[in-house]
Amino acid sequence: MKFASVRVVTQGLENMITFYQHLSGITANRPAEGFAEIHFNGAVLALSSERLITLFNAGAAKAAANQSAILEFEVTDVDAVLERIADNGVNVVMPTTTMPWGNRSLLLRDPDGNLVNIFSRPTNQSVNFPGNLVTPG
Repeated sequence: MKFASVRVVTQGLENMITFYQHLSGITANRPAEGFAEIHFNGAVLALSSERLITLFNAGAAKAAANQSAILEFEVTDVDAVLERIADNGVNVVMPTTTMPWGNRSLLLRDPDGNLVNIFSRPTNQSVNFPGNLVTPG
């Protein structure tokens, strides 16, 4: 089995495409009306109009209703990502912060309110974590 993608269902497809293209610098593929894919290194983010869900799988997914999943993107420089997107009215939930385990993290909300974590891993060999010594692997 191959993990193919994560699909986000939305009523604001164009806003979501614009957000993720600007965030990533990657142009979305649009293989069909109401559907787009952004091919990241190692994963695909699929964006689907809620209209398509209604046509083919009525009631199976509801746009802008996520309160449990976080989309996470690893980058080299979290601060550079924030600088690039800061002037676009992005909803920052947590400004760039170094977490106790060493990751540098930025938490945002996309136009539908989904949580998006932009993070980088620590560059040093070991990080103090309460009660543990964590060594990046």
